[in-house]
Amino acid sequence: MARYAGRKGVVYASTTGTGDAAPTVGLSQWTLNLATDKIAVTAFGDGNKVYVQGLKDVQGTLRGFWDNTSDTLFDAAESTDGAKLYLYPSSDAATKYFYGPAWLDMSMEVDVNGAVAINGSFVASGTWGR
Repeated sequence: MARYAGRKGVVYASTTGTGDAAPTVGLSQWTLNLATDKIAVTAFGDGNKVYVQGLKDVQGTLRGFWDNTSDTLFDAAESTDGAKLYLYPSSDAATKYFYGPAWLDMSMEVDVNGAVAINGSFVASGTWGR
């Protein structure tokens, strides 16, 4: 079993739902939540609450620093057909990644005492895989 430092994480993104994904620049963090819906099916006589699993609710965040040479993530956020995302925990394990179509929202934070930061969130717009 291998373990990896997060410093080699990579995010690929397309600017449209049909475009080719390319490495993004300036990102320093991403998160991915693969939670599933839990549907209550408790019936008379059950000893506790009982649930069945529903659909995955794929969501995540992107965070980093603004780079004026690339508008990829902001273009993706403005796309009318979404974007494609590929999330690699480490470039050293390039065959292990999560991918899928997404709707992306981006924001920017400018602070007199800090670097110009970008923040994003995404939700699945179709089926994700790994």
